[in-house]
Amino acid sequence: MSGIFLFLSGICQRLRYPTDSFIVFYLRKEIVTMENKKMKIDAKLIVVLGMFCAVSYVVMLLSKLIPISVAGFLTFDLKDVIIAICGFMFGPLPAIIVSVIVSFIEMITVSSTGPIGLLMNVLSTCAFVVPAAIIYKYKKKFAGALIGAIAGVICMTIVMVLWNWLITPLYMGVAREVVVTMLVPTFLPFNLLKGGINAAAAVLLYKPIVTALRKARLVQSGGSAAPKSSRTIAVTIVSIFVLATLILVVLVWTRII
Repeated sequence: MSGIFLFLSGICQRLRYPTDSFIVFYLRKEIVTMENKKMKIDAKLIVVLGMFCAVSYVVMLLSKLIPISVAGFLTFDLKDVIIAICGFMFGPLPAIIVSVIVSFIEMITVSSTGPIGLLMNVLSTCAFVVPAAIIYKYKKKFAGALIGAIAGVICMTIVMVLWNWLITPLYMGVAREVVVTMLVPTFLPFNLLKGGINAAAAVLLYKPIVTALRKARLVQSGGSAAPKSSRTIAVTIVSIFVLATLILVVLVWTRII
């Protein structure tokens, strides 16, 4: 752009055309062009984030139909799968925005846990999604997604065990000593299993969702080469195996089977 600018500026000088007028015109045109491009990108991002909010809310509603609960109040919520994919695609901040919006709508529509449930929902999702999105942002390969997902599961488990120790006595109206006895046998495995299921599902569904959004021209195509089909098949098989294993563990743990 600077080369074109200097070339045209030289022509203006030879033709005795006021160079400063040309500079003002040129810069104004460039600024308007850049602003228009930015507005188009922002509009597309808003549309896509709105879609992620809607899909996450629907997945949350469907998750409530799963007849599995632990300790009477811990339920498996699969909306983190969609929000994690959003984090992989756009980074941690858009994922946080989607998490807050969906959790708030959940609180005012179908949830009975009030602000405490909102807080725990946002903490749980962000603790899982943010580390995964940050790691994948700087290492955009399958290894980065895998490491990010594992880091997200570990981080979410630590955060939720701590916050259940802090908040659950207030929510359940029981002594803190009772909650302490639940940390290792209940909260720790629950969050590990929940995080593992969400991580495996996110890795499994990431590529199909990104491909669909690219075909709809809602996101730009990545510059990196497409993964080999053999690697894609291997990742799919491993993800399905891990997902199925964790689901079976949950069913056995909750004595459904």
